[in-house]
Amino acid sequence: METFVITGAGSGLGQEMALLLAKKGWDILLTGRTLDKLAAVKKEIEAAGGSADTLVLDVSDSAALPEKLGQALAGKTVAGLINNAGVGYFGPLMEMNNPEIEEMFQINTLGTIYMTKAILPFLQKRQAGQVVNIISTAGLRGKVNESVYAATKFAVRGFTESLQKEYEGNGITFTAAYMGGMNTPFWENSSLVSDPSRLRSAREIAEIIVNRLGEKEIIIESQKS
Repeated sequence: METFVITGAGSGLGQEMALLLAKKGWDILLTGRTLDKLAAVKKEIEAAGGSADTLVLDVSDSAALPEKLGQALAGKTVAGLINNAGVGYFGPLMEMNNPEIEEMFQINTLGTIYMTKAILPFLQKRQAGQVVNIISTAGLRGKVNESVYAATKFAVRGFTESLQKEYEGNGITFTAAYMGGMNTPFWENSSLVSDPSRLRSAREIAEIIVNRLGEKEIIIESQKS
């Protein structure tokens, strides 16, 4: 059984992708910062007959990632990585504080880079596998009150497109998933979305992404059809 590593797997899109991939027969390494949430997802996967393990980690902690992942993945065959962990603070640039700016770059951009760098040796060993970067449509076009958030996502877009060229022809695929807002807790402390219920559910987005694994680009608009 091959293993998928998913960051931010304790809730929302990460949780839904974990459930779907487990149902399709993959072993899942659920990673995130809150053990209780990860444990709940693991329990749900196992109750449905799937296989999962949990690993508490901070994707921005570059020094700790290689050792933690090496221990958690010892003896496993790694199928791929889904870089889903992310954080967003929104508003006019002049109202943003520097800690918020730094956290977004640490998690959204550097976290994606660090995790990819830590997992690639497992994929290179077998010259196969996939990396899926959850970017959002903020990585396609700038938006009002999302200047810094969009900057972190544009960086991940460039990172992903460059790796697609760097690893072309060697069996490792890199997917850029651009989706609009979802009906998840991500928007609980934001005024940007007045009615999250009008947005696609995390399950719906997860199904689209999982069914299109291996494609270079997936674009999903936020509004329900």
